[in-house]
Amino acid sequence: MSETDFRARIRKSLANETLQTALDANAERRTNGRATAFESLPDWRERRQRAHAVRADAIENLEGYLEQFTSNAEQNGIIIHRAENANEAINIIFDIVGEKALVPEGNASPLLIAKSKSMVTEEINLNHALEAKGMRVVETDLGEYIIQLRNERPSHIITPAVHLRRTDVGQLFHEKLGVPYTEDIPTMTNTARKILRDVFLTADVGISGVNFGVAETGGICLVTNEGNGRMVTSLPPIHIALMGMERLVRNLDDLALMLSLLPRSATGQKLSVYTQIIHRPLPHQQRHVIIIDNGRTKLRSSPLNESLLCIRCGACMNACPVFREIGGHAYNSVYPGPIGSVISAGLFGSEFVPLAQASSLCGACKDACPVDIDLPKLLTRVRAEQSPTIDLRSKTNGLSILSRIFLKTYARIATYPRLFAFSQKFASLGTYLLSPFSEYIHLPAFTGWGYSKDLPRFARRTFREQFNREASKDIMITKEEKKEALSQPDVFSSPKGLSVQIEKIGQFVEELTKVSGQVIHIAENDLTIKVIEFLESKGVNQIHLEPNILDEDELQLAGITVSHERNVSIRVGVTKAICGLADTGSILEANDGGDKLYASLLPEIHLAVLKESDIYPSLENAINLTKESKSAVFITGPSRTGDIEMSHTIGVHGPGEVVVFLVP
Repeated sequence: MSETDFRARIRKSLANETLQTALDANAERRTNGRATAFESLPDWRERRQRAHAVRADAIENLEGYLEQFTSNAEQNGIIIHRAENANEAINIIFDIVGEKALVPEGNASPLLIAKSKSMVTEEINLNHALEAKGMRVVETDLGEYIIQLRNERPSHIITPAVHLRRTDVGQLFHEKLGVPYTEDIPTMTNTARKILRDVFLTADVGISGVNFGVAETGGICLVTNEGNGRMVTSLPPIHIALMGMERLVRNLDDLALMLSLLPRSATGQKLSVYTQIIHRPLPHQQRHVIIIDNGRTKLRSSPLNESLLCIRCGACMNACPVFREIGGHAYNSVYPGPIGSVISAGLFGSEFVPLAQASSLCGACKDACPVDIDLPKLLTRVRAEQSPTIDLRSKTNGLSILSRIFLKTYARIATYPRLFAFSQKFASLGTYLLSPFSEYIHLPAFTGWGYSKDLPRFARRTFREQFNREASKDIMITKEEKKEALSQPDVFSSPKGLSVQIEKIGQFVEELTKVSGQVIHIAENDLTIKVIEFLESKGVNQIHLEPNILDEDELQLAGITVSHERNVSIRVGVTKAICGLADTGSILEANDGGDKLYASLLPEIHLAVLKESDIYPSLENAINLTKESKSAVFITGPSRTGDIEMSHTIGVHGPGEVVVFLVP
């Protein structure tokens, strides 16, 4: 990638009005959502520092944690593989599927792979390799499915189709799927649900990524909203998870810390709809985890090693003023944005060094990062060509000669305060003289100003002068004003200023309602009666029921047929939740051999029975309950998506209704 090509893509992005509108909407919603979500986490700054320390420890002692994770996972029945590079990872997958990987002959159906969103599979170009072998690979995340139909790369690691409008998707579905054109987002979402449901149920192999691996338990954690991640990991007879070797935490407590930060930073949620923790294969299932290096060992030994702390939330992209203008495709890399500019140079080679120039170094990315990665520092290191993929003896990319001369001159001037102050005045004068002609001035080789932005207007005072002026105002506060200010009551420490603490039950109901769930309070003896009333209101006469919850004789008398086996035609599934979480409105379901997880996943409506005494304050208090389960999931409301125009749409691959019957 040459710097000229990069600038050409930037100009193309800036000229795309549809893209500009989409990027503005994404940035506004994501940043506002993140801010709102963190308001409910008063100690988020402390958590951020703890998370940085946890991730730094994992990277520093990576080989030891990898050995511990591998040992525990294998004891759990998960098959672990190590891949040095992309080719090794792909060949491991070919070995797992065996003869099925061969190109089918005659009328034989190709091997069907249902795939959940995974950036590491994008990194190794997995889909292309599998399709070259004659396999059919279907992306099941709505955003990924859309861009797969368009034969594009994701433009954002969280919202792959953020660059598209509803008209683009409507036309795409009309042309590729043969459905009538519509701009109604719920209709388009339902179309994808119907088509992909058959893929989930008939897939030979499910492939997913891994958000976190847990060294202490050998488990893996996946965080999704639509339900496709759960489908891919539980329905096919073979599940293959690909994990970058750095995606480890020490234990479940560390995982709970990460999960308090990741969804808030990524999508503005307190907890994602589905937070899966998988420890073992399900019955009649193979489960494989492929741990991929692909340049991470070199990156770990380089000045860019802090980039391995990234938890792939995308917050730095949403905060970055440059990404907001040019979007992900302009970077021409799997990983765009501020963190992508570092990782791409570190993993893929010196051709990606120019990406680091697309940054104002304003620090917004560092402020947004939930694990406090110093991205401006790393970007300057890439600019200085300190990437492990660059031969330091023959630097040819990165900063131009003119840029290096300027920075050396700036560094010399900045060390002398009086000289620096004089240079500010001189620079301001130059800007003042040039600004009226800014639309005719282009400085692409050095700054890029003039393509889309005017040169800044003349500042009457330097920053130093303005700062000193404001400081002098503060000094002028009179003693009487200070005394009056100190006499005001502190509403945060005064008992009168504190709101009454919400009871766990009330908080649970409030939080579940916020995420479009429903709570029905009942007496224990009325449970079956209330469920029957609900089913009758929905016109349902057949349910998937977890044993020993309801009075099945009473259900039969009411004309309701009960099934304990997986049946995709059943509209309602009834389960007993292990616990609830007050601060997020989540419920915990676990499966140790039956079809309990299917009852909470396949039907349109999920009914969960929860005891009031089983409501815990937060995830941190309940996460260790998952330790002994084959597969457990925290469910936070019905499935949802925002992949088309950031429109919040309820009901994707999982249930569209979640109703909790709360009993004493």
